[in-house]
Amino acid sequence: MKVILSIKPEFAFKIFEGTKKFEFRRVLFKNKKVKNIVVYASAPISKVIGEFEIDTIFQQDLTTLWDKTSEFSGITEAYYADYFEGKKEGFAIKVKNPKMYDSQLCIKESFGLNPPQSFAYVR
Repeated sequence: MKVILSIKPEFAFKIFEGTKKFEFRRVLFKNKKVKNIVVYASAPISKVIGEFEIDTIFQQDLTTLWDKTSEFSGITEAYYADYFEGKKEGFAIKVKNPKMYDSQLCIKESFGLNPPQSFAYVR
């Protein structure tokens, strides 16, 4: 099973460059059968650009999570703190086998979906 995640383009491309090995989330999909993430690069790209397998998902307090993931977070500690403001814990999805598509896809035409606020299940 797959989900589509909306990710800011600057971070989405870092995943496929290999410099961002963790994707952070304030909330996570509930279905434990999800094994792959389809990456929707939000505006101004507004296209599906690739996908990756889920290696592991960490759910921890924010200090522990940052200590574990900071080296390959692809973001600054200040951005991390702002992103998780008001939360006691967060999620980090460890990226495995990222594959950028040869051509970018329209989310509506290819998946029958509107761009998700956070995520959407792929049928």
